[in-house]
Formats: sequence, C-alpha cells, structure tokens
Amino acid sequence: MTPTVVLPVLIGGLYAAGVYLLLDRSLTRVLLGFLLLGNATNLLLLSAGGPSGGAPIVGISEPEEMNDPLPQALILTAIVITFGVAAFLLAMIHRSWRLVREEVVGTDEEDRRVAARKATDRDELDPDDLAPDDRPAAHADSLHAPGDGDAEPLADDVHLPRRRARR
Repeated sequence: MTPTVVLPVLIGGLYAAGVYLLLDRSLTRVLLGFLLLGNATNLLLLSAGGPSGGAPIVGISEPEEMNDPLPQALILTAIVITFGVAAFLLAMIHRSWRLVREEVVGTDEEDRRVAARKATDRDELDPDDLAPDDRPAAHADSLHAPGDGDAEPLADDVHLPRRRARR
C-alpha cells in the first residue's frame, strides 16, 4: 500500500469505529466513540493540509516552501474541544453511576407510556381528566406519595430514599 492510501483508510476506520461505539447504550463506549471521532477528524485535517513543508515562520523558510498554518490551528482547536466534551461526558458517566450504580442508559417508561397514548393536541389535553399514570410528572397529585395527605414530595433522584420532614 502506498502512503496516500493508508491515511484515508485509517481515517475511515476510525470514523466507522467511532460511530459504532456512539450507537451503544453504555456511556463509556459513547465516550470512547467520541474520542475516536475526534482523532479521526484531527487526522482528516492533517491530511487536508497538504504535503509537509517548512515551518511557517518568515525568515526560516522560503514562502513557497512553508506549510499552511491553518490546519495546525484547526487541529489544536479540535483537540481542546474534544478534551472539553470528553470531560463533560466523564462527569455525566460519574453522575449516572452515582445515581443508579450502573452506566447503561435504561429505557424510559414515561416515554413509552406517552407514545402509547392516542394522539391528542396539547391544547385539548387537561391533566385532571387523565388517569393518574398518564398525568405529567409535575402534576399536583403526582408530587406526593399515595395516601399521604401532607407528606413531603418525593425525591426527583431515581433510587434515593425520601427524606423525613423536619418539624
């Protein structure tokens, strides 16, 4: 294989692996897929810069032999953006693990229940007319535990126990 074929094949392989990992439910694999996409983009920008030349500093190289500094600047910017988004994804993974003790995104039962309902315009929908299971999460009677008239509202975190009301 010639060097002109190796780099595009490598870039295509990195993009394919990155997209494959992004489509998984595991947040760690999503992070790895995003990092692979970032590295593939950096290689794409590097290959788009053309053949290597001299340093783009006046006085060291002749202007005809200088390398284009724009792809290098774009790669540095892409590295910084990839690092920032990776840090954000790591924080999301840590938060998800702390709340649920697993990193796999589960199926949202509320979305399934909403999708199963018949089509009704939002203007025609009155939350008081719906069955209690179909009411929105912020409806007045869904904020308290069943049977507790003056109990404290349930916690919004998934598996955390309710706190006792202070008196």
